Amino acid sequence: MIFNSTPLAGAFVVGQEPRIDERGFFARAFCAREFADAGLECNFVQANNTQTLRKGTVRGFHYQLPPAAEVKLVRCIAGAVFDVIVDIRPDSTTFKKSFGTRLDHDNRLMMYVPRGFAHGFISLTDDAELSYMVSAFYDPKQERGLRHDDPAFDVNWPVEVTGISAKDSAWPDLDPEFHGVGLFRAEIAPPITGVDRPKINGASAAIDPTRVAAGRRL
Repeated sequence: MIFNSTPLAGAFVVGQEPRIDERGFFARAFCAREFADAGLECNFVQANNTQTLRKGTVRGFHYQLPPAAEVKLVRCIAGAVFDVIVDIRPDSTTFKKSFGTRLDHDNRLMMYVPRGFAHGFISLTDDAELSYMVSAFYDPKQERGLRHDDPAFDVNWPVEVTGISAKDSAWPDLDPEFHGVGLFRAEIAPPITGVDRPKINGASAAIDPTRVAAGRRL
């Protein structure tokens, strides 16, 4: 697996290394050992599935407060989405900054969303479907969200927003007390060290899916 750093410390876009032959390909979608070697979460307790019927629909931004704060590993298995994360760790040098990239069924990229990040996406096609794993169980008491057009974050959505739930559109502007950002002060990821580290590419504003999803022949 290939771990592509993003401009937001601790967040990665993860690519597969497919082995290709005349039948098609085989690739790992997750490996606990490789994630652990990269210093990333490798214990997930739920796998969730979501379908978004119409292009231009936004879901998010969503996250949970400690002790239910969660890591997410998000993959698009049908259609395409623009997947976005927002850093809400107050001690981070990228506090309130966002990063987004395209996830689709062809590039098979995954967004690794650390604790202390809010996650959302906009569908780029009709019938977009995501599959994602989370490291903590859903806790409605710890649930929080950010509005997709909150001026504190200035997210540049690549297509017009044409649909959003009443719940997601009602989240208030960033309020440190309500949104609990102070609870994420200890969530700065340490640098990855050691000689047996997995393939980790440097940070970039855009991920090249042809580079990270390139195959290897058997």
